[in-house]
Amino acid sequence: MSNFPFLSVLTVAPLVGALVVAFLPRHRPELAKQVAFAWSLLVLVLSVVMWVSFNAGGDRFQFRESYSWIPNWGVSFTFAADGIALVMLMLIAVLVPLVILASWHDAESSKRSVPVYFALLLVLECTMIGVFAAADVFLFYVFFEVMLVPMYFLIGSYGGHQRQYAAVKFFLYSLVGGLFMLAAVIGLWVVGGKTFDWQALSQIDISTGTERWLFLGFFLAFAIKAPFFPFHTWLPDAGGAAPAGAAALLVGVLDKVGTFGILRYCLPLFPEASKWFAPWALALGVIGIVYAALLAVGQNDLKRLVSYTSIAHFGFIGVGIFAFTTQAGTGAVLYMLNHGLATGLLFLVVGMLISRRGSSLISDFGGAGKLVPVLAGVLFFAGLASLALPGTAPFISEFLVLIGTFTVNKPVAVIATLGIILAAAYVLWMVQRTTQGTLNPALTEVDGMRRDLNLREKVVVAPLIALIVLLGFFPKPVTDVINPAVQATMDDIGRTDPAPSVGGTVQEAAK
Repeated sequence: MSNFPFLSVLTVAPLVGALVVAFLPRHRPELAKQVAFAWSLLVLVLSVVMWVSFNAGGDRFQFRESYSWIPNWGVSFTFAADGIALVMLMLIAVLVPLVILASWHDAESSKRSVPVYFALLLVLECTMIGVFAAADVFLFYVFFEVMLVPMYFLIGSYGGHQRQYAAVKFFLYSLVGGLFMLAAVIGLWVVGGKTFDWQALSQIDISTGTERWLFLGFFLAFAIKAPFFPFHTWLPDAGGAAPAGAAALLVGVLDKVGTFGILRYCLPLFPEASKWFAPWALALGVIGIVYAALLAVGQNDLKRLVSYTSIAHFGFIGVGIFAFTTQAGTGAVLYMLNHGLATGLLFLVVGMLISRRGSSLISDFGGAGKLVPVLAGVLFFAGLASLALPGTAPFISEFLVLIGTFTVNKPVAVIATLGIILAAAYVLWMVQRTTQGTLNPALTEVDGMRRDLNLREKVVVAPLIALIVLLGFFPKPVTDVINPAVQATMDDIGRTDPAPSVGGTVQEAAK
């Protein structure tokens, strides 16, 4: 199976499915849902086969394909996946079917076309797979920009309160970031010998000044996409207005394009500039951790609260990337996966709670666990995973980031650790105000609050819970795939881990 064109098929398959679903009769919504779900399962099965076929000890980039596109510009449809991209592709393949199941009635409640809604989800899956699979810089840029379109319509047409404002803000922020990257892509093409091939560009020498400007163009686009502080203000609006399923993909996958882009493009292509900008990036990371956590504590809207927690988590990922150690780097990539699972679960469960109550305001709940105990229990578990409780997958990620950062930058690691304390505050307070304590009498008058998790919803949350627990105790299958790619990235920028020391600093031990 090593010669099978996995990446091109995975990219095209959801798009074909989207076309099929979009042209199904509008008066048969159940058929559109079933076809979309079946198509997403096909992508999942193919992704699992690709995962099994990947050789963790083999070449850095595998499943490489290249098809000529615009020869005069040196542009081609080139796909390849390293361990980092493979993990993100698997995250997409797992989340999309669960999001489709969780969103079974979302389009109907918005009174808009059901087939179009599920077709947009499949188009979004196509663009997400394409952006992680691309090994041509121009192709990556195209997917990076086109990815905005389905999410814009999911938010603007199927979202909640202030959906149009949130959709436009999301689109404009991402578009501005994309323009910075476009300028850098053109500059890279000029200095790189008029090619967009990643492998060819990774071998060129760029002058210091030019490299810093090109790095900045890419980094700004990725910092907005992630988002890092202070480019974060679009996420609470978009996450709060989007349907719960779309919000789970927005925060669970789309935002990872920013951190993935830094790892794939900024560090290997601009190694010296990456080291020069690293202190600034670390500063933005730690500020984001503390600032977003403090804002999350004060939120009264459930989806906005979860969005702010994600900004704090992206601060941890940024710190892990720019610490430039293999431990922190592996932790950052693992955090990208585990955050997608944990926050995806949290958004989906919050969506289930909101759909029952008819409100996203925390103050409209109170004691809901007495009416929906299973749903409340899943919310509690998702919250504990989000705050990185030991035994859950995010704990492994956070621990690796902090210990890998502490070996090279103790102040940053210490300040970042404050985020753990603040995470406990905002998560536990959210759970206490929504599902614990005295029952809000108004809840007993809402019919939806008398329905606990049904079979479909249990099928949605069960795989995510299982993965979070499994990777919390046994992350080796994933870290074995991630480690070689992270080590290769550290080699690209010429960084090695500090030597271990006993009873003193690394520098003292060296002496």
